Amino acid sequence: MASSSSYNSPCAACKFLRRKCMPGCIFAPYFPPEEPQKFSNVHKIFGASNVTKLLNELPQHQREDAVNSLAYEAEARVRDPVYGCVGAISFLQRQVQRLQKELDAANADLIRFACNDLPPDHHHNHLPPPPPPLTPMNIRQSGGGFYPQSFSHQLPAYSLPWNDQNNNPSSENANEGGGGHI
Repeated sequence: MASSSSYNSPCAACKFLRRKCMPGCIFAPYFPPEEPQKFSNVHKIFGASNVTKLLNELPQHQREDAVNSLAYEAEARVRDPVYGCVGAISFLQRQVQRLQKELDAANADLIRFACNDLPPDHHHNHLPPPPPPLTPMNIRQSGGGFYPQSFSHQLPAYSLPWNDQNNNPSSENANEGGGGHI
């Protein structure tokens, strides 16, 4: 942890607030002069006095994690004032769910293909027939790769929550979370 002195440049917080950075400045260890945007975002969202109070109430060993959390949330709020980091978390959860469905479909296909390799007396009647083999006729280019036509309708276009109403008007999740238009 470096502290500012008259020979060093002031920390990003003191420079932003246009005050002298004193030795022992509570902001100096967490807002170095080379990261001015970090403090700018935190100040814009939380305010300098609130951050000062928070840091003074925390034990020394928890302050860095607290500042990193504040900086992450502030950056997310600057990008998306409505959802903040909750929007990013929601997006990632939907992506995990979509990928889980893709994985389940791929595993089901593997089971179907494996069952087709068994001798006829070992086939199970409850399994659906396997999909047709992949040929140039039943493959279409989709996005950045190739997917069988039978799966391409299952691959939803993912977008960030703040882009849903612009890029995907039929999206069911466009207003998820109760947020409205500003």
